[in-house]
Amino acid sequence: MMLSGPGPEAAEQPQFMMLPPPYFTVGMKLFYVAMADDVLFEFLHMAIVAHIYKEQATREDIDKERVTCVSTLESMGFRVGQGLIERFTKDSPSFKDDLDIMKFICKDFWSTIFKKQIDNLRTNHQGTYVLQDNKFALLTQFSTGKQYLEEAPKYLAFSCGLIRGALSILGLESAVTAEVSLMPSCKFQIVVQKI
Repeated sequence: MMLSGPGPEAAEQPQFMMLPPPYFTVGMKLFYVAMADDVLFEFLHMAIVAHIYKEQATREDIDKERVTCVSTLESMGFRVGQGLIERFTKDSPSFKDDLDIMKFICKDFWSTIFKKQIDNLRTNHQGTYVLQDNKFALLTQFSTGKQYLEEAPKYLAFSCGLIRGALSILGLESAVTAEVSLMPSCKFQIVVQKI
């Protein structure tokens, strides 16, 4: 009996090689794949915002409707932020000061949720912090122009609550607001309330 190497059909099959996510190759071609969980989170977030605003659309007072919807989204984010930070910090050493907590939020917390760190952290060393994300994941599906600026606050309310909830578990009561001047860049201003 004579053994031979792989037949001609084996040469036709593409070689598949895994690389660190989100890249893979087939043969000599390199492909980029968006992480499915990122896309699902973005779609879920958009669906939640649309559902909450649709529920409130039957009301007559539009200004009151916006406040109610933003408040609902912010409180949802608050609870999610509390749960996530409890999970992320269960094996971490305690933080030495407010700035150390903010660095954790900007690096570890943010990159776990949005797969990137905050681009810029600024502080006045008196309890006010500004976190800037130049390509915020929940705004990237919109145009980069100014046409959707008035819609941006409803897509940032959940994230403001996320930050506020995380900080509350870490012992910092705060007020968190978001500002967008050019999509998809946004700034989160955090004012820590001294007790």
